[in-house]
Amino acid sequence: MQIGIFTVGDVTTDPTTGRTPSEHERIKATVEIAKKAEEIGLDVFATGEHHNPPFIASAPTTTLAYIGAQTDNIILSTATTLITTTDPVLIAEDYAKLQHLTDGRVDLMMGRGNTGPVYPWFGKDIRQGINLAIENYALLHRLWREDVVDWEGRFRTPLQGFTATPRPLDGVAPFVWHGSIRSPEIAEQAAYYGDGFFHNHIFWPASHSAQMVQLYRERFEHYGHGPADTAIVGLGGQFFMRKNSQDAFNEFRPYFDNAPVYGHGPSLEDFTEGTPLTVGSPQQVLERTLSFRDYVGHYQRQLFLVDHAGLPLKTVLEQLDLLGEILPDLRKGFAEGRPAHIPDAPTHASLLAQKKTEEVPA
Repeated sequence: MQIGIFTVGDVTTDPTTGRTPSEHERIKATVEIAKKAEEIGLDVFATGEHHNPPFIASAPTTTLAYIGAQTDNIILSTATTLITTTDPVLIAEDYAKLQHLTDGRVDLMMGRGNTGPVYPWFGKDIRQGINLAIENYALLHRLWREDVVDWEGRFRTPLQGFTATPRPLDGVAPFVWHGSIRSPEIAEQAAYYGDGFFHNHIFWPASHSAQMVQLYRERFEHYGHGPADTAIVGLGGQFFMRKNSQDAFNEFRPYFDNAPVYGHGPSLEDFTEGTPLTVGSPQQVLERTLSFRDYVGHYQRQLFLVDHAGLPLKTVLEQLDLLGEILPDLRKGFAEGRPAHIPDAPTHASLLAQKKTEEVPA
């Protein structure tokens, strides 16, 4: 079970002080948060991709390469890579290069994104969002697996005898998760390729998450990749912890109430009851997180959003320290009752071992 964090890179005013961090501060904070994640023993750090204010999450490969140079073990991922508006040739080359620089500590999550205006900024039509996701990933999948590609599609110029460089490290493409909040077509795409499916799992009730994951599992089995319960599933999540539950609510409430995404809507109490957001003590976060298996089954990756809504860096690092305290119990809890046939999340090492096994003559 991989446990980690992700960031969307928002630049949000702290409602308790009125101070807004600069872009420079938020970019530097992202690096500090990633380094802290490795320090406490997390498995994954992921960054989103946004190209509009108030976000600083553009150029994810630049950010991840910089973090990779200052870490040793943590897997570097995205949340998400915009497969609709980023050219698949560029993705193929950028992430293969990142693979080499980090000795394979790279995977990525493909998604359509949630910002409509980004489409025309990159010369695309939002009405073709699903079609772009399907066609662009089909090309990317080939670029990583075929040394020479001839290709023609609807949304970009044809390729003739094209080789993406560098080639993936050890001839192994980065593992891909397909991320979605509400699009069954993306769950279908993940299942078709036998890739991972990452459900955002932040703003919707458990029943919706269960439905999306179940669809992916059923289609994964339909396409012959293995039993439904062996499909590769990831979930998002959010928490805010303090040693005392009421202290957590009191401190987090102004951030929640004023957050650009979910502020000025349901109360904090209603939101925590209806979604996976957990505000309370470390024990409550531990128990709530382990309960996610009750409706999605055994899964492979859990990522938390911790640096949002204007929370200052000091507070975010304190949250990570608290996560570190319950991390051993999280790992133990996820391992309990886990059937032996349930696979771990693929890594470069496991994919390379699989490749070598497949290459051995019968």
